[in-house]
Amino acid sequence: MRIGATSVGTVFLAKAGLLDGFRCTLHWENLDGFREEFPTLNVTSELYEIDGKRLTCSGGSAGLDMMMHLIGQRHGQALAAAVAEQCIHPEIRTSTAAQRMSLRMRLDVISPCLINAVECMERHLEDTLDCQQIAEQVGLSPRQLNRIFQTNFDMPPSRFYMELRLKRARALLQQTSMPVADIGVACGFASASHFVRCYRNLFGHTPTVERHHEKRRDINPG
Repeated sequence: MRIGATSVGTVFLAKAGLLDGFRCTLHWENLDGFREEFPTLNVTSELYEIDGKRLTCSGGSAGLDMMMHLIGQRHGQALAAAVAEQCIHPEIRTSTAAQRMSLRMRLDVISPCLINAVECMERHLEDTLDCQQIAEQVGLSPRQLNRIFQTNFDMPPSRFYMELRLKRARALLQQTSMPVADIGVACGFASASHFVRCYRNLFGHTPTVERHHEKRRDINPG
């Protein structure tokens, strides 16, 4: 039979061993943790995946796009378009459409150099770069890089980069059972003490406390 899941429902299929050998996807916010938890699965960042009798979807309105695709396959695009119209779904997106807004929209910035710098940081959350290396990759001097970050985000690029890494660490703490030390390494911290200190400075508590709070939420979701 066909088996499907939407958003983090993909996690339950993975834990049951029902995605072994199949492509799958889930909500962008959970992708990093899911890949760490299930390293052998073929996980994509697609809007939805239909692989044989396994259907997975990133969630939200992407479920409509997947349903329109299935209707179109079985009954033709005219009916799929008519159903989409009834659902006030003005565009039927393909599976390869991006899950997230562009960085330009998310950050509300227009500078191509700044966008390229943030993209570079996001690609190197584990194997971190210094500001000199980032500046070279986007064709700026370190001084110019610092100026555009201060102008747009009121912080230096090093601080912005640190927050990106720590937010990824927070997601891994909440979504996986990885040891805290391993999460620190996965987010570019050479020592556990440095990781704990930086985490506390940003979030006001340690990674261990974060995980304890998450476990309590799981037990008492109300």
